[in-house]
This record gives sequence, C-alpha cells and structure tokens, in this order.
Amino acid sequence: MSSPPTSPTAEPASSAPHRFLIVIPVADRPRHIRACLDSLHQLLQRYPYGGGDRITVLIADDSAETVHVAANRVLAVEFSRRGLTAIHFGPDEQMALLDALAVKLPHVCGTPNRENFGHKGQGVMRNIAYLKVAEILKNAPTDNLLIWSLDSDQEFCVKVTTPEGDREVYAVDYFHDLDTIFSRTDALVLTGKVVGDPPVSPAVMAGNFLADVLGFLQRMAASDPTAACGQHGDAGQAGGDASYHDMADLFGFQQAATAYHYRCPLAGAHTEADCCAHFAARLNSFFYGEHPTRVSYYQPADLFGSVQPARTVYQGNYVFRPQALKYFAPFATLRLRMSGPTLGRIIQAEIGARFVSANLPMLHKRTLESGGQSEFRPGIATAAHPEGACCAAQEIAPVIDISGEFERQFHGDVMLFSIERLAREQPICHPADADHVANTLDAVRVELLEKYNRRQQAIVERLRVINNLLHDPVIWWNRAPEHAAAVANFEAFAANVARNFGPDSAGHLRINADTDWARRRTELLAAIIAYPADRAAWEAQLCAP
Repeated sequence: MSSPPTSPTAEPASSAPHRFLIVIPVADRPRHIRACLDSLHQLLQRYPYGGGDRITVLIADDSAETVHVAANRVLAVEFSRRGLTAIHFGPDEQMALLDALAVKLPHVCGTPNRENFGHKGQGVMRNIAYLKVAEILKNAPTDNLLIWSLDSDQEFCVKVTTPEGDREVYAVDYFHDLDTIFSRTDALVLTGKVVGDPPVSPAVMAGNFLADVLGFLQRMAASDPTAACGQHGDAGQAGGDASYHDMADLFGFQQAATAYHYRCPLAGAHTEADCCAHFAARLNSFFYGEHPTRVSYYQPADLFGSVQPARTVYQGNYVFRPQALKYFAPFATLRLRMSGPTLGRIIQAEIGARFVSANLPMLHKRTLESGGQSEFRPGIATAAHPEGACCAAQEIAPVIDISGEFERQFHGDVMLFSIERLAREQPICHPADADHVANTLDAVRVELLEKYNRRQQAIVERLRVINNLLHDPVIWWNRAPEHAAAVANFEAFAANVARNFGPDSAGHLRINADTDWARRRTELLAAIIAYPADRAAWEAQLCAP
C-alpha cells in the first residue's frame, strides 16, 4: 500500500486543530437532514472537538417545497441552540448571491428559475454552495480550515456486522482523524467512502441483485416453510469493493463470482416463511437505492496505512483545503450521474499524489425506515397501479419508473470514461480539439452500449427463471393462501424489473436510439469544450473583490 503523501515545505504541520466548514446540500429530505445533523451532534458528544467554534455547518437548501425550506431554516436555528453552529442557505439567498456575481457562470450554476429555485441538482447546488463558502472566507482566515462536502442521507457513524446482526456504531473519530491527516501530510483533497447502502444507482445494480434474489428463492423453495429460519449466517459476506455494481470491472474491481445470501434481520423466533415474507416486502426498496444482499461494512484499519492515492471523489464525503475550491462539480447543469468520479479524474490529473483516499467512511441510508422509499430522488417516478390493473400486487407495491435515472447513469458513464481518456492526454482545463473529443465520446459510447446491452440480456434471462420458479404450483408458497402477500410482492418487484430493464424498457430504448445519442452527444461535447472557459470564469469569480 502506498505511503501517505508528505511535503513539509508545501503545507507545514501545525499544532492548531483545523476548523471545519461542512457543506450539506439537501432537497426535500426533512427527515434525512435531521438524522444527519442529529448524528453529528451525537458524534461530538462522544468525540468532543474544540467546542462549537471549530465546526460550522452550511445547509445548502435545494428544496422545491416551501414548507421544507422553512423547516430547514428552523432546523438550523435549533441545532445552533444545541451548540452546533448551523447556517441555512436558502433559495432566496442563493438567488441574491448569483445576481451579485461579478462573473456570470451559467454552465456551472445554471440559469435561475425565479419562480422556484429548487431541484437544481446536487452538482449545481454544490457549486452555488461553494460560492457561498468563498464569500464566507473572503474576510476570514483560511489557515487550518477544511471544507467537508456531505450528502443529507448520510450519518456520522458506520455499519458493522456481528454474529448477532448488523449494528450502527460511532466508531470513527472523524474530526481528529482528518485533522491528523491534513496536519501531517500535504494532501489537498481527501475522499472517504460510505458503508451501508451503495453509493450508486439501481440502474447499475439489477443484474447482481437478481442473481441474489434467484439464489434466495432457490434456497427457499428447497426449505420447509415452518422450520426455524436458517438465513442468519454469512456475517462476513460484506459487499465491499463495488460488489454491488454490475460492471465493477470498469472500475478495476473483480466481478463477484457467486450470488450473495440475504442475511435475515428478524429477531426472535421466526420461520423460513417469515423470512421470505420480510425479504419480499423489502424488494422494491431496491429501486430507491438499497441493495439488501450486498451491504458494505466498516473494516477498521490503521489510519495512515489507509491513506493512498485516489482517483474517485465521493461527493457525499470528501474534504479539501480552501485552495481546492477551484474544483467545482463539473458539467453540473447536465445533471448526469458519476459526476464525483468525473471530478476525481480531473483532480487526479492535476494534483497527482495530493489527492488521496482514507478509511473514513460514513453511514449511507438511501431510504427511510418506513415504506422503503426515499424522501426525494431525482429521475425516479412512482405511481399507483392504473385502475383496473390485474396485477395481484396493485395494493402492495407501486409502479416504479427509473428511466430518467437510467439515462443519467448511462450518459454519466460515457462522460466519465471519456474524461478519463482525455485527461491522460492533457489536463481538461486546457482547450481541446472538438473532433478528437467527439470521436472519443463516440468510441466510449459504443463500448458502454455493448456492455449495457449484454447485461440486459442476462437480466432478462434471470428474470425468466425467477418468474418460472415463483409461479411453480408445487412450491409451498403457491399452496397456502397465507403466502399470497409475499408472492404478490415478488410479482410486483419482477414487474418493475421488466418495466425498467426488459426489451421494451424506456431507458434501454433511448440509450440505443441514434436520434437520442445525437442530442446527448451535442450536449456532452459542448460541455467538455466549454470547460476551460468555465474553469477560468470560476477562478476569476473566486478572486473577485
């Protein structure tokens, strides 16, 4: 493992502890942001860090609902009274800041919608929040200051697995650990990761999840439904190293060779049938970002032994010195997924070993405890079954359409791997040849389309096997009415998989359409060509009086 970067002349070590300015974008997630701040408060009770004057939270509000904007403002006041300095940065303040800019930044911060300035997307919201950070820092000392970018659906604790079950614990002293790393190295940007729910979209997890669902049904079919549940093993089967990702090989990880087992979380005496029903009820939470069979767990490690060169930014958990404010969220107005890894490739190409990762994960919770749905998630549409539908699960699970997120994922992948190739040749902040960029986009799109289409074929085949097994009349769940609800949940899940990944799924049809690619190609090309000018304008604004 590589040693942590050290350069005493670049960033002299200091005995003074770092101050932290934490940036948390939030969009219509009142329960998530409260849980996030509550966990920060609990962390500081366990690991005090220099009093309230060392940590400030900036709540960057991207909510579209005025009631949520008002609630978030009250939340900032509440936590400030509890000793945690919190600033609410609402839509009106954001609009005023953009109006006052000396340099306009339409490609970085978008064009304001003056009737409703919410749901701009996490990239645009982060960029506007970073402008607010720059404004805060204009007349303040920046020595020993660190900026920490988080997501509202994360908490300052980790998930660990034990023979008795999963636990959420405060096992990481984040502030002291970050202070130590930035005091003893010249790291400019540090990225952590997440444990718990995967940090990727369901658009790239369906293949692996179906393999796990099929394995579960096969084990259940061979079981005695009245027997004591035997699905509590595999405590060490952690979903690390991108095991949840259907195309993990794209990121240098090895594909999982076998299906993962579902680890039943039920306590007390219960049967195999009880476990089956519980798993069935969780299935549709997959479409909101859960992966119940491939959960990531925290693995303790020596702090400095875990510091190593990085290439991917986890935008929900990365820390940087004020000098790195020049790295805004790239191509934010396109609202693509994979903007963090894309930002990481840009940073890596420019600062090399001063961009590092460390074993400082945070707990990631895609969904709420009740209902298995996210409070707000762009690109995912949920609707009730149409009246008169014959689906047996129409009273149990909704119709879920992730085609918007699917497209954002595919074209985000195209952008990421195009930038990766282009950055090997020269920094992205340098002017690029338009024909060369266009050819790179075309080549990457062809390669990724082949992988996406091959994966779709595997999904369709696995779904066929699952449906045959699910409706086999001799299996116990089809021979007793008390299992009808579980079967209906499996049916609803299978229908949503077919809707979103089958041969006629809207997302797949669009990414394969030449007319759609022509439009997307124009957008991607224009964004890449404009990046050097956008970067210059951004840095000019940061330096503006």
